Amino acid sequence: MCGTIAADEKRHEQYAYTRIIEKLLEVDPNATLLAIADMVKKKIIMPMHLMYDGQDPNIFENFSTIIEWQGVYTSRHYAEILEFLITRWELEKLEGLIDEARRAHDYVCGLPPRVRKLESKAKKIEPRQVKFSWIFNKQVTA
Repeated sequence: MCGTIAADEKRHEQYAYTRIIEKLLEVDPNATLLAIADMVKKKIIMPMHLMYDGQDPNIFENFSTIIEWQGVYTSRHYAEILEFLITRWELEKLEGLIDEARRAHDYVCGLPPRVRKLESKAKKIEPRQVKFSWIFNKQVTA
């Protein structure tokens, strides 16, 4: 199942996220940069944030904490994705932007170092025990 999901996500990345944005940057770099910055500022919400087991109202928060602690998906991964896209879309090379798009450009291109700073802060958070209903209420360190 994980392989199927990963393959599907890879297709999204290759076709939707990467190539469409490349084309949009060719057509209208100003509007595209404004849209990218707006999307990132509003945070990219994964559908999984809706998960609910009927018992724990904080299940997504707890699950997210565990996958961060276990190294499955961390702020380092997010920073790497941002760096990949900034490089792939050649955002650093864009010229002739209007002032508002230039500010958006600086914001987006400046995100990876800021995200990496968050990673060092996240490591300082004290672990806690969380129970998950789908693993028979077994306590897991989060």
